[in-house]
Amino acid sequence: MLRPKQSAQAYLYMEPVDMRKSIDGLAALVEQEMALSPALEALFVFCNRNRDKIKLLYWERNGFVVWYKRLEKQRFHWMWADEITHTARSGRELNQLLDGLNIWSQKPHQLIQFDSIT
Repeated sequence: MLRPKQSAQAYLYMEPVDMRKSIDGLAALVEQEMALSPALEALFVFCNRNRDKIKLLYWERNGFVVWYKRLEKQRFHWMWADEITHTARSGRELNQLLDGLNIWSQKPHQLIQFDSIT
């Protein structure tokens, strides 16, 4: 099972992708739409319109690797964006996304400021 390192860089493509695309088609999206090199030391993540399939593309030493996951009943929490083509996320966030967590609406505890504790 693929478990990206916490420090890994992941680029999520923000438009739905036809999952029939293979290495060449996904690499072309990275180059042409995301304006990045598919040979970067990074993971490129793609999701289909139904949000039940994800593909990851990455370069490993001497060739591309494609990792594919299909959910049987649930959906990935994915946010479609018209104004941007991709977003950078950490390996930790990618693992959370793959585990079914919503990385888009994580909200930290409210910031509290005070002058004195007495």
